[in-house]
Amino acid sequence: MDNFYVIRGRLQEIYAEKSKIVNKVLQFVLALITFAVINQNIGYMKAAASPVATLALAVVCTCLPLTVTVVLATVLILVHMYSVSIGVLAVTAVIFLIMYIFYLRLTPKMAILVLLTPLAFALKIPYVIPIAAALVTGPVSLVAIACGTIVFYMMEYVKKVALSIDGGGSKAILAQSTAYAKHVFTNKEMWVVIFAFIVCFFLVYTLRRQSMDQAWKIAIIVGAIANIIVVAVGSMSMGLHISYLSLMIGSLFAVIVGLVLEFFFFSVDYARSENLQFEDDEYYYYVKAIPKVSVSTPEKTVKRINERQETEIMNPDEVRKMAKKSAENRNRSVSNNGVRISQANPGKKRPPKKGPVTKKHDMKEVDKMLLTQSLKRDLNLKD
Repeated sequence: MDNFYVIRGRLQEIYAEKSKIVNKVLQFVLALITFAVINQNIGYMKAAASPVATLALAVVCTCLPLTVTVVLATVLILVHMYSVSIGVLAVTAVIFLIMYIFYLRLTPKMAILVLLTPLAFALKIPYVIPIAAALVTGPVSLVAIACGTIVFYMMEYVKKVALSIDGGGSKAILAQSTAYAKHVFTNKEMWVVIFAFIVCFFLVYTLRRQSMDQAWKIAIIVGAIANIIVVAVGSMSMGLHISYLSLMIGSLFAVIVGLVLEFFFFSVDYARSENLQFEDDEYYYYVKAIPKVSVSTPEKTVKRINERQETEIMNPDEVRKMAKKSAENRNRSVSNNGVRISQANPGKKRPPKKGPVTKKHDMKEVDKMLLTQSLKRDLNLKD
């Protein structure tokens, strides 16, 4: 487990150093996917749905704040709605205006949720949004989640009925507008999903702020179960046809994403938690302190190893001569009475040693050296 914490620490260090670059890359990817999903689902105006236009819009959004991506996505949807019908365009514009009145006043910094919610629906994992938002944001983000949910169901309806809508006159436009508005505001499945998101969000948000051990894990699991129950009960009571397999898989994926968020944003060591009590002149305080998990990132040490000096292979006869000369020099340095005379200070005598000063293993070492050098030379080996 420590290895995962080390990886997390390194990722945090990389993000701290290159946060601007990472944010811009993520913003570009998010904008590109958003525009691609819109063009794939309701891309009725061919010029606006072309890959060149999609890439150009994504590049423009990368250089601007995230709120601009939401505005351009809205404009792109309205352009495609205009290709379908003027009545559909009018109703969509009014709905967007109402949503932006609440969005800009309450959650101007939650633009990413407005974009991620329709994308999660398109990827069949919408239940990730309320759990993830409840773990890292506050209740005000529910406005952005609701707006994103309405946008998705609007696009789904237009995608289904676009081919059956005729241009017609003013009466046809009025009939189209009425049918479209009625479907948007009376879509039972949309309201069941929004209600399930609200229940799931408040359960997760309330439980993850408690002081009990494993609060985040309990909140994630309870939120996923509550989401499944509310959607299932709502679909049965309203007579809706919701895929329970997709519901289970989406909820399981939401649990996994929630655990990943806990690992990055709330890694604590419950084994070392402490309950503290202190007071002042007016209050008694009871505090539970839980230390964060921190693993020091190991530093890499680079050791430089000097190159080995190549040994020169000498002739065996020369080695034997050198060994004999060194032995003769040692024997000459020994006087008749067994006293060694130092060459640096020949006048000074050292105390006598018992027995002659000779090394018995000199010739054995020379033979070993010669054998080694001959093997290396025959086998073409290098040191």
